[in-house]
Amino acid sequence: MSLSNPFESITKTMMNAAGKLSSDQAQGTAKQMMDGLRDWGNLVRSQAQGIQTASLETVEDFKGLKDPMAATEAFKANIQRTLALTAKHLQETTALSIEQFNTGVDLVQERHPAPEAFAPVAHAMKLTASAIESGLLASLNAGVEAAGSEPPAKKPRAR
Repeated sequence: MSLSNPFESITKTMMNAAGKLSSDQAQGTAKQMMDGLRDWGNLVRSQAQGIQTASLETVEDFKGLKDPMAATEAFKANIQRTLALTAKHLQETTALSIEQFNTGVDLVQERHPAPEAFAPVAHAMKLTASAIESGLLASLNAGVEAAGSEPPAKKPRAR
């Protein structure tokens, strides 16, 4: 059978390897999936709490304002806070996505019939993902700085 594209090759490799999956490997894979879901759940909870806090701060900022200039300043501060929070959330989401992508690449390489032959492809995939992440973060920070907000501090990823 001729394989016309890399996705067919990967699919065939994964299908062939599925029959060789031991109980320990299945448990390890399930644990990785559950850890990934837990990480996403924690991220969503954290971001929801951040949004809730920002919303309460906005309500407090506007309570009792009568002066139009004070309202304008409160509105400006709210927009800057919202932009910074959005950038922070996008940064966190991107970091988790890249981390999980890299874990998936490692898993494919580990299960590949010739892992050493797949290594350059895995390396290129990770470099590309890193470049995409860097570009996105640079754009986010530039946008936040242009709006007069503080860019989010880059958090080190847990490994």
